[in-house]
Amino acid sequence: MNLKVDDFLNKQVVWKNELSLLREIILECDVTEDFKWKHPCYTKNGKNIVLIHGFKQYCALLFYKGALLRDPHSILIQQTENVQAGRQIRFKNTEDILKMKKVIKDYIFEAVEIEKSNLIIPTKKVSDYEVPEELKIIFKENPTFKNAFEELTPGRQKGYLLHFSKAKQSSTRLARINKYTNRILSGKGLNDCICGLSKRMPNCDGSHKGTVTIS
Repeated sequence: MNLKVDDFLNKQVVWKNELSLLREIILECDVTEDFKWKHPCYTKNGKNIVLIHGFKQYCALLFYKGALLRDPHSILIQQTENVQAGRQIRFKNTEDILKMKKVIKDYIFEAVEIEKSNLIIPTKKVSDYEVPEELKIIFKENPTFKNAFEELTPGRQKGYLLHFSKAKQSSTRLARINKYTNRILSGKGLNDCICGLSKRMPNCDGSHKGTVTIS
């Protein structure tokens, strides 16, 4: 048992009992307890298996390679259409968790076996993502910007393409592209730190708040 997880659970207000119960069940599955991304994370031979976290309406188990689980009970949930690998099992009370204890353990054991087999989830390539017409036009008008975008890591490119494409109106898409032009020219991703204060580089952790204006 990890002391950081003890501290995390002691600070919980809404889902303390539920998360504590999930912890107990997971620890019966011969995994190692760790604390990553500010949440209890459970690993096997150093590989991430499942994480527990809470939201306003529910708490959940997050399986890192949930998309590969067979899911015979049809309980796995894809958080958003853009999440490729992770899947959740959601709960709203301890009673539901207790009723599903065996099922939860079965899913965890399967997740462990998936990691042991080194199965990999096929992910979308940058070329599989829609490029907004507004961005295509800017690429033609500004080759420097186009080159800077193409030099970004595939993950950063995907993040921008998703963010730009989600806007329903052309004016909003264009506004988003203009907003992040300097970031892209600087080689930064959508959520990268640009103030230099983050303790989770290259990701932004909000350390800039109250000190500088981030655009």
